Amino acid sequence: MKLPRILLGIHITVIILLLCTLGNAWIPPNILSNLNFLSLGFPYLIVLHIILTLVWIFKREKIALAFVAVTFLFYNPIRRWINFSPDKEDVKSMRNIKVLTFNVKYGFFGWDKVKKYIEDQKADIILVQEKDTNRALRRDMVKYPTVILKTKHRIIRQEELIEDRSRGNSFYADIDINGKIVRVVNVYLEPFRLHKSMLQFDGIEKEGGKINALLSHMTPTFKAHEEQIKKIRKAVDLSPYPVILAGDFNSVPNSYEYFNLGKDLQDAFLTAGNGSSTSFHDYKVPLRIDYIFTSKSIIALSYKVDHSVKLSDHYPVIAEFLLN
Repeated sequence: MKLPRILLGIHITVIILLLCTLGNAWIPPNILSNLNFLSLGFPYLIVLHIILTLVWIFKREKIALAFVAVTFLFYNPIRRWINFSPDKEDVKSMRNIKVLTFNVKYGFFGWDKVKKYIEDQKADIILVQEKDTNRALRRDMVKYPTVILKTKHRIIRQEELIEDRSRGNSFYADIDINGKIVRVVNVYLEPFRLHKSMLQFDGIEKEGGKINALLSHMTPTFKAHEEQIKKIRKAVDLSPYPVILAGDFNSVPNSYEYFNLGKDLQDAFLTAGNGSSTSFHDYKVPLRIDYIFTSKSIIALSYKVDHSVKLSDHYPVIAEFLLN
């Protein structure tokens, strides 16, 4: 009798933790940053929930029905990590614009290869993060300390959004695309500056201390994100044009950053993505931190995280859209 009770206790605890991740939509890091930290564990928590639910089904316990029902509460949160959208035919003949966002890690993996890859994509709008803008740049680029934008279309106006001395950077550019003006926001939120040693497993007895150390390291960055998001959202909310917001959020789905940067916008991966959305591969754990969001009038036709190339610690994210 003890084992079922222990499993039930573990399962209920897992569900409570999963529900807490949903609180990031309303509770900012300056009030309770632990919820944002918890969002990093969502993939593991949901897998554990599914495994335990299968155990109850196998044991033919009636409570399995309740746990199956709970799973549907996390349908969209799961889709933010793994999704399967119906194929859209004739995408190339329909699309108005192709967007590429790519954190290139300052070209440490080979800048010439990075540039060739970007050029081969023939994207209409190219958003780059962690680019050393002290190097020579072509005149058709909008450039700020660590982020740049390149487009074949005419830029009407542009403005930096994060002007303090933070390590994050963001700006917007209003772009005339064949007579239709779109506000494009390039996002690079404050990085965490983590070391791989912080995530290594050194035994159960040390994990509690390591988690506390990791949380104390990450909490100031979560709080910095909250202030940066306010500035970015102002450019989105006051935009007279449809918006494309993309870049490196340095945050996973179900986080405060995801909910609040994506407020009233569409996650293109949910609309047109297939398979895994993991975009950061350096830590060998599932991390989606690169995104493309759009206004509802901009319809996503395709979305791809290009896992075939490792020209950075991030994978490039490419999407095609129809301007409605």
